[in-house]
Amino acid sequence: METFNDVIISDQLVLVDFFATWCQPCKMMHPILEQVKSVLKSRIRIIKVDVDKHGATASQYRIQSVPTLILFRNGKVLWRTSGVVDKAELLATLDPFLT
Repeated sequence: METFNDVIISDQLVLVDFFATWCQPCKMMHPILEQVKSVLKSRIRIIKVDVDKHGATASQYRIQSVPTLILFRNGKVLWRTSGVVDKAELLATLDPFLT
């Protein structure tokens, strides 16, 4: 089974959605992330991390509010934001990292 670190150290672009099941904005982000994945397909990997189940990982990345999105490549944080991001804004933000 892949660990979180196995995933983020890859040279593939990885967008991590730190969320909580009780969080309404997190529920709003889910379909947006699905749409982004359908547009970008294999150019990005999107994973979800439940902060209540994976508190150590959330602490390691200083997650203070959910949803928080962090973009990784080769284990490095390239970008991060908290709150709901609409599809167009997210695609525009990710675009420079896709080349």
